[in-house]
Amino acid sequence: MRHTVSRGLICLALCGFAGAVVAQEYHGNEKPAGNDWVSQTTQTCASCHGKNGVSQTANFPVIAGQYQDYLLHSLKAYRDGDRKNAIMGGQVQGMSDAQLKALARYYSEQDSPLHTPMAD
Repeated sequence: MRHTVSRGLICLALCGFAGAVVAQEYHGNEKPAGNDWVSQTTQTCASCHGKNGVSQTANFPVIAGQYQDYLLHSLKAYRDGDRKNAIMGGQVQGMSDAQLKALARYYSEQDSPLHTPMAD
C-alpha cells in the first residue's frame, strides 16, 4: 500500500513538472534561447548552411557574417509565412522572437567569406 501511494505521488509530481514545462513552452518569448539551445539548433542549420553558417554549396546561402537585423527579419518572415520556403518555414515554425534573435546574433558574429561593411 505504501509503495502504491509513493508511486502515485511520484507520478503526480512528474505530471506537474511536465505540465509546467509544456505551459512554459507555449508562452512565446519565454522559450529558451540560451547558448545550449543555440548550439543544438545550429547543428540542424549546418546540414544546409554549413558549419557556422558557411555553406559549401551554391544551393544554400552563406549566412555567417550577415547583418543581424537582416537575418532576424528573414527568420521572422519565414516563421510568419511572409517569405516562402518549405524547408525554412518548417525549421523556424513555433520559434519565439527571442530564439530567432539568438540565431541571428550567433550567425552575424561568425567569420565569413562575405564582405559586409560596417556602418560608421
